[in-house]
Amino acid sequence: MNKTFKKIAAAAGSLSAMTLPFAVHAQIDSDDLGLGYATSIGLGTKDVRETAGSIVKAFMGLLGIVAVLLILYGGFKWMTSQGNEEQVGDAKKIIISGVIGLIIIMSAYAIATFVVNAIVNGTT
Repeated sequence: MNKTFKKIAAAAGSLSAMTLPFAVHAQIDSDDLGLGYATSIGLGTKDVRETAGSIVKAFMGLLGIVAVLLILYGGFKWMTSQGNEEQVGDAKKIIISGVIGLIIIMSAYAIATFVVNAIVNGTT
């Protein structure tokens, strides 16, 4: 009896959980769908292409900062190696990796800037 009651309670709970969104959906006011909400919270009225370009540029800037920090870390490791050849070799690898990463990031930034400008200016 207890097992049957649990099954019935679970079925009733599932059924009520599935029908709840329909009751809530029926109460939506069709005149105001919240379209003015985006401007009231400060999202702005920029074009989606410009927003995507800004996000890509900000991300590339953050990656550039990471690459510079990696180069600084390699330099710090080199200066604190106290002549240990193994640590100097590791520091050189870190610095070279940071420089290569910085070159890649700067190239990607230039390409992304060119593409975003071409898309924005080419379609307006």
